[in-house]
Amino acid sequence: MGVNARVLVIGLDPYRVPGPWDPEPVATGIQVGMADFAAHGVGAQTCLVGLDGSDDIEAVVSAALAAQPWECVVIGGGIRRNEDQLELFERIVNLTRQLAPDAAIAFNSRPDDTYHAAARWLSGDRDA
Repeated sequence: MGVNARVLVIGLDPYRVPGPWDPEPVATGIQVGMADFAAHGVGAQTCLVGLDGSDDIEAVVSAALAAQPWECVVIGGGIRRNEDQLELFERIVNLTRQLAPDAAIAFNSRPDDTYHAAARWLSGDRDA
């Protein structure tokens, strides 16, 4: 992962999302999803941001997008599905268009199917 990564996964850090909820199932799903990339020989990196005020989300996401060329950027459901995060979702999509213009943009349905979402857009991995 890292230098040879082809996929950037942008999502919420489940441990830094306020509210009375159990972050463990989401954290486990993220681990499973990232392990699938390794199992398929695809380099991937996460960019997990917090909603607890501890991140300058735009700066963190911009740095990750600009770190290297990406073949695909996956934007997670925690950002995408929550109406309260609509503005954040728009900012991330537009940052992706600006800073990774050659990357496909994909959306997962669950944290553990992130590889399959990206593989739909990866050259040579379209059978996933």
